[in-house]
Amino acid sequence: MRRVLLKLSGEALAGSAGFGVDPGVVARLCRDIAAARDAGTQVGLVVGGGNLFRGAALQAAGLGRVTGDQMGMLATVMNGLAFRDLLRQAGVPAVLFSAIELPGVAERFHRDQAVDALERGEVAVFGAGTGNPFFTTDTAACLRGIEIDAEAVLKATKVDGVYSADPHRHPDAERFDTLTYDEVLARDLAVMDLTAICLCRDHGMPLVVFDMESEGALIRLVNGEKVGTRIGADKTV
Repeated sequence: MRRVLLKLSGEALAGSAGFGVDPGVVARLCRDIAAARDAGTQVGLVVGGGNLFRGAALQAAGLGRVTGDQMGMLATVMNGLAFRDLLRQAGVPAVLFSAIELPGVAERFHRDQAVDALERGEVAVFGAGTGNPFFTTDTAACLRGIEIDAEAVLKATKVDGVYSADPHRHPDAERFDTLTYDEVLARDLAVMDLTAICLCRDHGMPLVVFDMESEGALIRLVNGEKVGTRIGADKTV
């Protein structure tokens, strides 16, 4: 793959602690990203913020949704800063773009500048979601993937693909090698939120759901191996 958008959940960064940023986990993920870049793939990265801020509980206690989403945007920027610096420590040039103005912290997101950074061999880290409340980082990942003309959006999870149910709770759950966007919507599969799936469907953006914790999964995926579950307009994705 020439260019991809990698989506990581914030929870994946917390490690065994379950909260905060585990530098060891981030460093390992950075090594995988570096390997993909060294293989010739341009990498854009969107990271969630659930390891630092969980808005649902505070919203249930009376915090406004807009305020909660804004706090969540800032959490993604904090995770983005961690990735930017650890990528640089690993010898990989990286730039952090933010969908909201944060002078002195991150570059304001501009599509052309992000593409220029990717073509220079830098990893482009995208923070602050879409910059708007009511949109998830899954939607932000699909949006950025479309904007930078990625070949696919790669969603890293803790399982090796998409299942008919949670395989940890339902050992007999069916695993899918390929799915169409419409099948994901019709089966109500927990891949991404409805807005994100519809955005990819409307723009023909392929999705791959895979296990980032599997040894060498990312490099094998960008090198063309069949890894995870592929989602597209038809079964030939």
